[in-house]
Amino acid sequence: MEVIGQSLPRADSWEKVTGQAVYALDFKLPGMLYAKVLRSPLAHARVLNVDTEKAARLKGVRALATGRESNLRRYGGAIADSYFIAWDKVRFIGEPVAALAAVDEDTASEALELIKVDYEELPPVFDSVAAMEPTAPLLHQGLAEYRCSPRAQPVPGTNIAGFFKLRKGDIQSGFAQADEIFEKEYRCQKAQHCPMEVHNATAKADASGKITVWTCTQAPFLVRASLCEGLGVASDKIRVIATYCGGGFGGKTGARMEPLAALLALKANGRPVKAVMTREEEFTAAEARHPCLIRIKSGLRKDGRLSAVEIKVVWDTGAYALTGPFVNQKAGISAAGPYQIPNLKIDTYCVYTNTLPAGSFRGFGHPQTSWAMESHMDIMAAALGIDPLELRLINGVEEGSISATGERLHSVGLKAALKKSARVISWRSTNQPQVGRGIACSHRATAEGTSSSALIKVEGDGRVNLLTSTCELGQGSKTALAQIAAQELGVPYETVSLASPDTDVTPFDYGTISSRSTFFVGNAVRLAAAEAKERILEIAAERLEANIRDLEIDAGQVFVKGSPDIRISLAQLLAPGRHGITRGYVTGRGFFTLAEEVIPDKESGQSPRPTAFWIYDAQAVQVRVDKETGEVNILKLSSANEVGKAINPASCQAQIDGCMSFALSCAMLEELATNQGRIINPSFLDYLTPSAVDMPPITTTLIEEPHPDGPYGAKGSGEGAGAPLAAAIANAIYNAVGVRILNGPITPEKVLAALKEKKG
Repeated sequence: MEVIGQSLPRADSWEKVTGQAVYALDFKLPGMLYAKVLRSPLAHARVLNVDTEKAARLKGVRALATGRESNLRRYGGAIADSYFIAWDKVRFIGEPVAALAAVDEDTASEALELIKVDYEELPPVFDSVAAMEPTAPLLHQGLAEYRCSPRAQPVPGTNIAGFFKLRKGDIQSGFAQADEIFEKEYRCQKAQHCPMEVHNATAKADASGKITVWTCTQAPFLVRASLCEGLGVASDKIRVIATYCGGGFGGKTGARMEPLAALLALKANGRPVKAVMTREEEFTAAEARHPCLIRIKSGLRKDGRLSAVEIKVVWDTGAYALTGPFVNQKAGISAAGPYQIPNLKIDTYCVYTNTLPAGSFRGFGHPQTSWAMESHMDIMAAALGIDPLELRLINGVEEGSISATGERLHSVGLKAALKKSARVISWRSTNQPQVGRGIACSHRATAEGTSSSALIKVEGDGRVNLLTSTCELGQGSKTALAQIAAQELGVPYETVSLASPDTDVTPFDYGTISSRSTFFVGNAVRLAAAEAKERILEIAAERLEANIRDLEIDAGQVFVKGSPDIRISLAQLLAPGRHGITRGYVTGRGFFTLAEEVIPDKESGQSPRPTAFWIYDAQAVQVRVDKETGEVNILKLSSANEVGKAINPASCQAQIDGCMSFALSCAMLEELATNQGRIINPSFLDYLTPSAVDMPPITTTLIEEPHPDGPYGAKGSGEGAGAPLAAAIANAIYNAVGVRILNGPITPEKVLAALKEKKG
């Protein structure tokens, strides 16, 4: 019975199509109160006083919290640099300064207007490059005292929340060997996640002070850790239950509304509190994608080989670090792209500014660095008259190549992806007027230093309950994990069910982030299933009077190899009270981490294995450019993606197709516009995203290069797939009409301006 590699129906499909799936926004409890948040109108100011007296007296208000009286502690992801509610000063427009809960939303909104706050304005800084100057206003004077991850590397006394450097070879010698040297500057815009379901959470405190939180999170154990740190309580005082999540894309990794709901629940005399972001707050208060500045200097020999690359990246992480220093490091090790480059110098900076904080966003910095490096590759190709595809094939990594950090690479499908994506759009065909072709590729590392656990319980009736803390965001993790369990145990896929993530019930998992679930949780599930299988075979060996080595499980039945008639079903074998089995079930446990991972050296950025695996992707597009309007019409889009092994091919393809929509939107439409730190387009009327009619025809190809450490060879699939697309489109525009867009997004206005400039 083969389950792996089959496009089986999704495990959660019936619940969702019938409307039975419970999302956090649907969740209700009797006596529920409704929260509202007062947010700062200033980008940088001291909070002198928060007067809540009138609000507290309003009929229907049941709980009220400010930062000063709530005894809060600093918390954070990479750096513990923020509070659930600001009490000393605010650092961006939209930061919480007070929160309350009332019997209904109208009362809560009315009470919010009665809160008065006295501020002392401070000089703000909105530009990340300016924020690095010694004379810039300092956002975090106590940076040296904050708890921080060893991977963050902040620079106390400055606005630099994270610094990473990578050195390989001799950069000056590399440039001396070059026949041509190229220098360019690229910029990427700030963008929002725009999930269909806004951030929301419901919290309830019991008589002992234990808080239960129901939320649409991607990482229940990370949320629990944040709540414990910010409230100063032990983990047994916080329980986080993850509902179905209506879209995350990285934005629901950390704690947003959960802390406010929990804080108010502690003051609500046992009544539950629901805290929901408005759509406007999603744009102005939820974390965004990092905008950045990228400077590249490269040396190229006449034979097309790169001799040296020097890169500087400045990430604008906003008022608080969140995962910014991790983005800084992760993108730092991959900024030069999936290429064999003997001499490298990379410096990346994660910088505080008085703007909306930026954090985890689909691709985790790789779309921005791919935009720069893949545009740069085409600039070099054009200057030397080399075919852009050929230039990538000459320099691209392959099986056994040595990476930028000194790692020997395995499971490398880059060149196959490039060739396949190019073939689909007829790469070498002659262009029509104003029609061009473009190609780009990328590699993406997953989160390092993480672990996952799994529990399996095989019931007395033969059904299998799988307990993990992976969150279902629409990516199909429930399905893939059920397939892995079914394959390893030898039971029908339909007999496997998954419990909802619950920090009091399901085992630890780092989080549903960074395309790590299939690899890490899948391995934990396989180990748990193997342990349960071993126990089942031990019981069967006694029952069938056979050697355990002669037994196998298939289709939910144990049989003797070579004697197919001698078999027994799991339901017969494990039935309670029979043959010495009184409990009626068998369990298995699995834990997986990768001990071989090594944090990159602080001085050189070198590591023999900085990440569990790399994902390789390539996109090719054919576009038509209207010279009169600057409008770009994508005629064909080809995406080839190396996934290790596709556990469920249809699910992998759906993930990648969805990622193409996401990437296309960031490439050509989305930009979170700001003016003096204020978001000026906080609605879907002004912040554009694509509809179905905007999507071009997509051809998706899965390339399988099994990874030696992945479950059945699997890696991740969906997140990194869209990283090269923006550059592929920019390269196609240049191929069509000879103009180069260096600053995202690629809008008709920018194309038209470039065409006019070209005409002189």
